Amino acid sequence: MQGRPIRLVLGSGGARGMAHIGVIEELERQGYHIAEVVGCSMGAVVGGIYAAGYMSEYKHWLISLTKLDVFKLLDFTFSTQGFVKGERVFKAIEQLIGDHQIENLKIPFTAVAADVTNQREVHYTSGSLFHALRCSIAIPTVFTPVANGKSLLVDGGVLNPLPLNLVGRSNDDELIVAVNLNARTASAKREAIIPEPEKAAYLKMLNAFKTQILKFDQKAEERVEKFGFFDLITRSYDLTQDRLTELMVTIYKPDVLIEISRESCGVFEFYRANEIIEEGRDACRNALQMARFQKQNFVGG
Repeated sequence: MQGRPIRLVLGSGGARGMAHIGVIEELERQGYHIAEVVGCSMGAVVGGIYAAGYMSEYKHWLISLTKLDVFKLLDFTFSTQGFVKGERVFKAIEQLIGDHQIENLKIPFTAVAADVTNQREVHYTSGSLFHALRCSIAIPTVFTPVANGKSLLVDGGVLNPLPLNLVGRSNDDELIVAVNLNARTASAKREAIIPEPEKAAYLKMLNAFKTQILKFDQKAEERVEKFGFFDLITRSYDLTQDRLTELMVTIYKPDVLIEISRESCGVFEFYRANEIIEEGRDACRNALQMARFQKQNFVGG
């Protein structure tokens, strides 16, 4: 049915986030109307640029990137807080589309970051789009964090890699669609349904888990003496994201869950744009077909 509204949740996952472009294009091709976007990390970048109306320009820029272009965009630093500043990437994007105020975007948009100083999530729904995106992608140990007053802001994936809790239906006709970029396999399914009495216990466990993560991240630099810790930290970060994502999907089950394998590409392999965008398109098409099969009242394009 033409124009069926979707509330879209785009997860974190480095260069795999280019799959979000294919997902959005396929949703529009099938006649759905994206009424809201909530994004974390690379999901925030793609979602914010889409909400601003510059998806086509951004896609063509990504497709043009070579390995050398990607390397040149990585402004390396010797900071113990991260080895990439990230300013060069956002400067290039700003030159492409300009900065925007989130509250003026064509589609309601929320970017998720984490404040390690105050141990809380930060939800950007107004203010500078690029400031919000820069905070949301500051992967600990990779991108340097963003200082904002007394706050130190890092990647929202630290606390909420798939922020399903930030969207809700305003009517029964709306669909909640989520894109998880960290699936163990491209076809992984999580169909667990928890009874309502147990939901409060899951939420309590989730909140306690998030609190402990922030405490660890805040003190991590004090305990680290050698750069050799990088692989251990990033692998631990991946495992944390997996567990948080599973909890979010279990508690806030979306109508359609689109999953992209963690093995699809590396964090910085943006030169594989065409391939990853198509993977997102295929995954979206397959997930929609499966949802229609499972629910007879699921009406699509």
